[in-house]
Amino acid sequence: MKVILVNGGPHKDGCVNRALEEIAKTLKEEKIESEIFWLGLKPISGCIACGTCKEKGKCVFEDKVNEFVEKAKDADGFIFGSPVHYAGPTGAITSFMDRVFYSASQSGKIDRFKFKPAAAISSARRAGTTATYDNLNKYFGITQMPIISSRYWNMVHGKTKEDVEKDKEGLQTMRFLARNMAYYLKCIEAGKEKGIKLPKEENVEMTNFIR
Repeated sequence: MKVILVNGGPHKDGCVNRALEEIAKTLKEEKIESEIFWLGLKPISGCIACGTCKEKGKCVFEDKVNEFVEKAKDADGFIFGSPVHYAGPTGAITSFMDRVFYSASQSGKIDRFKFKPAAAISSARRAGTTATYDNLNKYFGITQMPIISSRYWNMVHGKTKEDVEKDKEGLQTMRFLARNMAYYLKCIEAGKEKGIKLPKEENVEMTNFIR
């Protein structure tokens, strides 16, 4: 079993990465493999609604989005992390997740995410963490992904990773989250072994507010 941990911050070795490292360490203790996927520093365009993903099966822009969607097929769970920029997630991770989830749904690759557990974490010097957490969770709620929680909202505080080291409660929250993720993945595996099937699907009904 494997969980992909997404670092949506501009610093490869910053506060978000420190939180993800705590999660990765705890997952390893639970015999769960993980990988930290950093978005990097190259600009990530937002979705331009061109429809190419529906025609060609992938996003028109060749960047981290297509790379991630390809990796997602072999992953069992996901954790997306972002620092707080102006009381919300970074523009990079918002553009990234817009295109990841839209291109997957339009290209028929939504099975790479559907029914797989996910979680969001946020990092800030002071405030904006809960708004960031709420924003990121909405991607999972529209994709039939079980949302994994911790014993507190998934956040750490600090301006530097050294500050995050001092946030004992924040790091403990990451460990609780990792163990909860591991527990859920093991439950899914046990269910498969018992022959428990995925929920019944229906044809999606689309209604518009304007007739």
